[in-house]
Amino acid sequence: MQAMAMRQDTRAWKAQVWISFLVAALLCAIGLAWLPGRELDRAFMVMGYVFCTTAAFALAKFVRDNERRPVDTPLWRFIVWGGFFVAMALTGWGLVQMEISPTYRAFLGVCWLFLVSSCFTLAKTLRDAHDDAIAIAIVAEANRSLCAACERG
Repeated sequence: MQAMAMRQDTRAWKAQVWISFLVAALLCAIGLAWLPGRELDRAFMVMGYVFCTTAAFALAKFVRDNERRPVDTPLWRFIVWGGFFVAMALTGWGLVQMEISPTYRAFLGVCWLFLVSSCFTLAKTLRDAHDDAIAIAIVAEANRSLCAACERG
C-alpha cells in the first residue's frame, strides 16, 4: 500500500482566513451602519452585500465541485455564474448611483471587494478541511479493514 501525502492548512492560515473574513464583514457593517443618506440606500447596499456574499460562496462551491469533471447541469452553471455577476453588477451600480462623498464611496467599494475576495478564500479553506477529513476517514477505515483481515488470518 502506497502512503498518501496530504497537506493540511496550518492553524495560522486558518486563523488568517477567518480573521480576514470577519474584518471584511465588520468593515462593511461599520460602513453601512454610518452610511449617510437615505435608509433606502442603506437597505439596498445591505441586500447587495449579502447577495454578493452568498453568490461568492455558491460560485466557489460550484467551481470546486466541477474542477475534475462537470457534475452540474448547464442551466445550473448559468444560474451560479449569472447570479454572481448580477450580484456584483447591481451592487456596483448601487454604489456608483448613491449620492455620497467619493471618499465614502471608495471605502464602501474596497470593503465590498475585500468581503467578496475573503468569501472565496474562506470557502476554499473550509472545503479543503472537509476534503482532508474525508480522506483521513477513508484511510482510517481502510487500515481498520486491513487490520481486521490480518487478525482473521
